Amino acid sequence: MTRVDIKRDLDALNKQIAAANRALFKSAGLYVINLMGSPGSGKTTLLENILPRLQDHVRTAVIEGDLATENDALRIRKTGVTALQINTNGGCHLDARMIENQLSRLDLAALDLLIIENVGNLVCPASFDLGEDLRMVLLSVPEGADKPVKYPTAFLNAQAVAITKTDLLPYLNVDLDEMKRYMAEINPKLVVFETALKGGVYEAERLVAYILEQVRQKKGK
Repeated sequence: MTRVDIKRDLDALNKQIAAANRALFKSAGLYVINLMGSPGSGKTTLLENILPRLQDHVRTAVIEGDLATENDALRIRKTGVTALQINTNGGCHLDARMIENQLSRLDLAALDLLIIENVGNLVCPASFDLGEDLRMVLLSVPEGADKPVKYPTAFLNAQAVAITKTDLLPYLNVDLDEMKRYMAEINPKLVVFETALKGGVYEAERLVAYILEQVRQKKGK
């Protein structure tokens, strides 16, 4: 009897489709971010606050991934940015095929930046290439300094981390330097940003500048 390794075949298929997605993004000059983080880490809130700033400079769209509802896509649309919703109906991650199926709904030539907000999870999404240029993990201060060592794969395969809710540090027993040290031990190449809500203003200037620079570099500007 021939043994079929279904997991290996599915991994190979996902990589094949991700490569096709990546080639399509490259031909369109489109920069793509795969945004990952735990439920409640602040992914949609971050997007709500940085998208208007990004949209002032680059044409942007968002793909939202959730088990159910269109709540996050509705929130994003209120910023004026196009948002498509993928419901996985219980699935813990997005895969390359799901993204491929949405691309015909977007005019890629009319975009500079596509942000994919993955399903809230730091385990499954880390194993699936979507064809992105940048994999960014969101880590909120309330999750604790040791979160990176509990979920190392997510950080090992990322290029950037945005630490959210740093304004809560005075109220929590969390060592931000320890959190950063753990991340550096897992992946010394990580670029780390801090965001905070202070006085009603969402502070993420360095992150916005970084994303804009990555987009410009890909488009050769």
